[in-house]
Amino acid sequence: MKIVAIGLGMLMGWGAMSAQDTRTVTEPVIPKACVVLKAGLVATPDSNGGRLREEDEGKLDTQRIQAAMDTCMAGMAVELAMDGGKNAFLTGPLDLRSGVTLLIDKGVTMFGSRDPKVYDIPPPLDYTEGDQHEVVCGTSLPRPGQFGQEAQITQTAQIRRGGCRPLISAMNVTNAAIMGDGTIDGRGYAKLLGKDFSWWEMARKAEPKNDIYYSTRMIVASHADGLVLYRVRLQNSANYHVSVGQTNGFTAWGVHLLTPVDKKLDARNTDGIDPGNSSNITIAHSWIDNGDDNVAVKANVQHMSVLDNHFYTGHGMSIGSEATGDAFLLVDGLTEDHTTSGIRIKSNVTRGGYDHDLTYKNICMRGVANPIAISPYYTNQTTEGFVDPGYKGTKIPDYKKIVLANIVSETAGDVQIAGIDDAHRTEITLNNVVVKGIAAGQVHLAFSDITLAGKGANFDVSKGNNVKVMGGPMR
Repeated sequence: MKIVAIGLGMLMGWGAMSAQDTRTVTEPVIPKACVVLKAGLVATPDSNGGRLREEDEGKLDTQRIQAAMDTCMAGMAVELAMDGGKNAFLTGPLDLRSGVTLLIDKGVTMFGSRDPKVYDIPPPLDYTEGDQHEVVCGTSLPRPGQFGQEAQITQTAQIRRGGCRPLISAMNVTNAAIMGDGTIDGRGYAKLLGKDFSWWEMARKAEPKNDIYYSTRMIVASHADGLVLYRVRLQNSANYHVSVGQTNGFTAWGVHLLTPVDKKLDARNTDGIDPGNSSNITIAHSWIDNGDDNVAVKANVQHMSVLDNHFYTGHGMSIGSEATGDAFLLVDGLTEDHTTSGIRIKSNVTRGGYDHDLTYKNICMRGVANPIAISPYYTNQTTEGFVDPGYKGTKIPDYKKIVLANIVSETAGDVQIAGIDDAHRTEITLNNVVVKGIAAGQVHLAFSDITLAGKGANFDVSKGNNVKVMGGPMR
């Protein structure tokens, strides 16, 4: 199976060729192992996807896994394998190495430690608040001020130093990888050692007042050119699953994200895959089912392809809220089943900017409350309102050259296409965009230039606040 990163836009007959990963991306190949590490623990099945015995919680495999990766030759893998009935590893933070693959065999689960202390980042050398470092990972504190007041947020960050290391880091490496048909489990549902709450409960408790809380993420990459995730299952992440920054070339292929495994539980801020300040990104043939944005494109991402994926519970295919400098995005072949939003571009005047050349095509949705949500009204909520919240700021969202083609929502939902003012109008082309059963009151338009191409849309785009319509006719 092969994805050719040029020419996909030609399928629709218009210029989407630059709106994608500029690489030629092919299905990854699992390398040979330099060493095989045998599991020493047993995970018993339960509703959360597997559980360790309480007496095994201190038996960390961190040192032997890290030592194996540190000494493995580039181009080879450190393989985590079963040993008879033993099928589990337990680890604290790990660092990927250049050219080395962490390979997790089918049937093996690598669990993240429940001890918040192992994720704590030590304070800098000038720390003078006492001889004993205060552990902050697994804690929270009030945030001064209100949403959008960056100076006060910075002041709060100085109250506590340090923070949380991710479970897996890919920092200043090239061609590192995580592969295999096994599982990485962050155990966001589980009570932290020494605490009466879980990672997820801490996050939800912090939400009403937008408190700062210190949690670990599953995979964080920075300056990690050529990073690959292949076939691995990521579940029950404590916070974001995959954050990628300052990276040229990242591929996620055939990856399964499932958080929470137990759908009766609540997993706040468990984004799926979030690239930022990066280029040449491909997410292909993957299944993402999580507690926040399925994919969230952060600031300054260019040349990204999202191809032939399935999204389930989550907030949809998102750009933002740090939406500035994002360009040349292609989403082609996406199924969204009961996500809160489908195509979502979210920002506001405290964090937005110029985003352009965004192409979405061949997308099918079911049970999506907001099939199209292009909004400059973001208020840190799951979905955006339909009126300007009146924030003050100079980072103005400005959405241009957006194309939606062959988009079908099988169930009715709200459509929002909005710019913030006449100087920052949203420019969009609609071709065969269908939201079945949509009512007139579910269409929310403002400061938009809408071009109807081909079959246009099945809803009226002529009414709204300062809307200009070109082309047609509408059906």
